[in-house]
Amino acid sequence: VQLQASGGGLVQAGGSLRLSCAASGRTFSSYAMGWFRQAPGKEREFVAAIRGSGFSTYYADSVKGRFTISRDNAKNTVDLQMNSLKPEDTAVYYCAAILSHLWAAGTPPQNLQEYDYWGQGTQVTVSS
Repeated sequence: VQLQASGGGLVQAGGSLRLSCAASGRTFSSYAMGWFRQAPGKEREFVAAIRGSGFSTYYADSVKGRFTISRDNAKNTVDLQMNSLKPEDTAVYYCAAILSHLWAAGTPPQNLQEYDYWGQGTQVTVSS
């Protein structure tokens, strides 16, 4: 699976951005998808994940209620709608894929090492 993230940019605090991740391959629905982010000088952190079916989602507490993850398995895409953006959301955002059976129940895997494929990242900058 190859992943290509896009949609980053510069936005003022309180604004919105929509990130998109396009995946290659015919088995996209076999993968749960996640979004991670890495701010300057910080470790990459989990943001959100969605099951292969799209029926279940999970969010980090820091973005819950502001971000929405969704996917379109017919188009092999996963999106991250980001609303009410804050300066602390500034980071490079990455999409990642993990085989669906590795998210068996409850919370999704949130360790970087558990994800099999990564996109190249897209910069999001939120000005105050």
